[in-house]
Amino acid sequence: MRNKTIFICDDDRGITEMLEIVFQLSSMDVVVENNSVLAYEAIAQIKPDVLIVDLWMPVISGDLLIKKMKGNVNLKEIFVICMSASRNGEKIAIEAGADLFIAKPFDLDDILLAVDGALSAT
Repeated sequence: MRNKTIFICDDDRGITEMLEIVFQLSSMDVVVENNSVLAYEAIAQIKPDVLIVDLWMPVISGDLLIKKMKGNVNLKEIFVICMSASRNGEKIAIEAGADLFIAKPFDLDDILLAVDGALSAT
């Protein structure tokens, strides 16, 4: 049985490095992409179990990435957790097709619980 794969896309390297360490400790395969322009092709190739994506990133925002994924029959089943410090971030994320929204700054336990829940649902 293969390990579950978590794909993290955030332009903040501090966040991606911290999450990568935490999920690797949980015996999950972790893929990190800090450049949102490269994320879609990587997601399409890897087909992770869960995508954790920041809403506000340069060039391609998280909501555009989510919409593009959800429009692809091969990717639309991927569980998407969207994060943002924006006040109206939750509305934008859910309208784009995110399965769950987590406000920044986030509690690490909230992210772990969200991923565990997503993985048990897949």
